[in-house]
Amino acid sequence: MTDLPLKARCHCGATQFEVTDAPTELTDCNCSFCSRRGALAAYYRPAQFKLTTARDRVSTYQWGHYLGQHHHCAICGCPTYSEFPSFDSGQPDFDDPRISVNARLFIDFA
Repeated sequence: MTDLPLKARCHCGATQFEVTDAPTELTDCNCSFCSRRGALAAYYRPAQFKLTTARDRVSTYQWGHYLGQHHHCAICGCPTYSEFPSFDSGQPDFDDPRISVNARLFIDFA
């Protein structure tokens, strides 16, 4: 059994976060950006996610007018999490955002 909350950290440990629940689904996205960064995505609502280190340890990339913001460690460059509106209805819903975390960063997750 995995202890909750699940803790995660980048390669150098400067950026850390935790989530309240184990992922129910993992996505290996093959879009042009995700396929290059190599993250394995687990999705959460903002209330389930907590950045446990200072925000200044995180850098953000937003491609053009794309609605998502992709975050990575400002020191080692590890992809950590992304923020974007929900698309459950087929349209962007900014009132119901999602956070995609890099599940490869979970510590001791089985």
